[in-house]
Amino acid sequence: MRLPLEKQSLAIFDLDNTLLGGDSDHAWGEFLIQQGLVDADEHRQQNDLFYAAYQDGSLDINAYLKFALQPITGQSPSELAPLQQTFLQQMIEPMRLSKADALLDMHRNQGDQLLIITATNDFITRPIANWLGVNHLLACQAEIVDECYTGRAVGTPCFQQGKVIRLQEWLQDKAFDLTQATFYSDSCNDLPLLEAVGKPVAVDADERLRAHAHKYGWKCISLRD
Repeated sequence: MRLPLEKQSLAIFDLDNTLLGGDSDHAWGEFLIQQGLVDADEHRQQNDLFYAAYQDGSLDINAYLKFALQPITGQSPSELAPLQQTFLQQMIEPMRLSKADALLDMHRNQGDQLLIITATNDFITRPIANWLGVNHLLACQAEIVDECYTGRAVGTPCFQQGKVIRLQEWLQDKAFDLTQATFYSDSCNDLPLLEAVGKPVAVDADERLRAHAHKYGWKCISLRD
């Protein structure tokens, strides 16, 4: 039985390398190369450099979004839908983690509200959230004007402190208490949001997050088989 909204708790999940056994943003770049839609050498070099910067916490999110959204510029969501579906089947389905599915189900069964919050743009992540059965998504937003992607991002990037800002905006008309919320993440980039919730959980954490979690007694889990 579903709990009344005012009694629900919020369960928040990072996506890449948390609910997924890989990084959807980096995988999209590899997929574009496989499809012959970008210059292979140049795109792979830039994609790998941006991913390394993300991992060490030095990513320029605005520069990365410009790079990531450029290949879909001038195309409509309907034109790109078949490509999204192929990407989901070829690149994302192999990243599915049975333990992540079980974790989502545990929170559903508890009556919690599920939310994915990710720095990966919503063009990539909305189909993945739907596939995972999570209705609520906060992500970097790809701008659409006159029914076509512009190649620009709009709003506050959903990255580092920006995740806290975007979540606070989303919560303005909702009754959730962050001191009762759980947030699962693998990345040091998510320390601002992990520190803002009452129940932070490090999932297959990177070195910096793992050290921080141990220092402050946060729960640490693995969703990998």
